[in-house]
Amino acid sequence: MCFALAIASRSVISVYRPLLEPMGLTHPQYLVMLALWQSAPLSVKELSGMLALEPATLSPLLKRLEANGYVRRDRSVDDERALAVALTDAGAALRERALEIPPAIVARLGMEISELTALHGALTRVIAAAKP
Repeated sequence: MCFALAIASRSVISVYRPLLEPMGLTHPQYLVMLALWQSAPLSVKELSGMLALEPATLSPLLKRLEANGYVRRDRSVDDERALAVALTDAGAALRERALEIPPAIVARLGMEISELTALHGALTRVIAAAKP
């Protein structure tokens, strides 16, 4: 199982790479953008929890996305110690281009939606079971 999970992860991420590069995104940055497209603005703490990434790992991703003009980081109005991450107009507009990615991935993998849904469910259970 160990080898299969590691190799599958690297392999699938490599399928994303040529689709994300024209948008100037890495796969981890794409995951951040997916979370923000779903429910922006989000605090760094919320993003960290959603993506299972340490804030120290997330911070450079956010800085790069901000430098690319896709997000902005502002102090939260509710808690000045917290950073709120919001989409810029360019970041929101990028979503239209990104809508082409899921069907392209499905086509490239050559798997039925039902298979991918079942795989998602199984992986979600593995993630939950592996949490401390």
